[in-house]
Amino acid sequence: MNEGYNPDVQSYVRDLFAAEDDILRGIGPAAAAAGLPPISIGPEEGRFLQVVAAAIGARRALEIGTLAGYSGVWIARALGPEGKLITLDNNARHAEVAARTFERAGLAGRVEVRVGGALDLLPALAGEPPFDLVFVDADKESYPAYLDWSLKLTRPGAAILAHNVYLHGDIVVPDGTARVAGMREFNRRLAEDPRLQSTLVPLRDGMALAIVG
Repeated sequence: MNEGYNPDVQSYVRDLFAAEDDILRGIGPAAAAAGLPPISIGPEEGRFLQVVAAAIGARRALEIGTLAGYSGVWIARALGPEGKLITLDNNARHAEVAARTFERAGLAGRVEVRVGGALDLLPALAGEPPFDLVFVDADKESYPAYLDWSLKLTRPGAAILAHNVYLHGDIVVPDGTARVAGMREFNRRLAEDPRLQSTLVPLRDGMALAIVG
């Protein structure tokens, strides 16, 4: 289904608020050359992540779904020189490309890429300091489980964000697929959980934002 996003408005927002530098512009072509799918967030979504991180004073962030490191660069830059981003991906090739991205961006010292299934890696984070921000952009069926872990691993006042919450319009189509069911459950829980102040932001394919109470 069509995302319902006016491309002229998209260009206007990108040009005014989210202009890419050479590092960011180079990530897409490098990812394509490495055979990675073109499914990264857009510049305006990266800028949104940065603004949220700045608003809550984030210094420690968790990303579920690394891909080529595009969203990770936006996040890590927002955390400042003393910040730390831990990003998880189950694909070793993605992790390899992302590591090169973070190196080129001068962020290798601020970012740790962990390879494996997120639901296998997340329990180990329970013994580490809590996160100020979590960004979820991975398999949609597991979004409810990722929300459970996000709530366990964050501090009060932390932000939980998630990509593709409209599923390109499929979120309102009762097709019964596991990815639709998972995303509907995720969105419903964001709306109803008393620990969260949440909304869905109409950036491209929808971005969820929840603040932990």
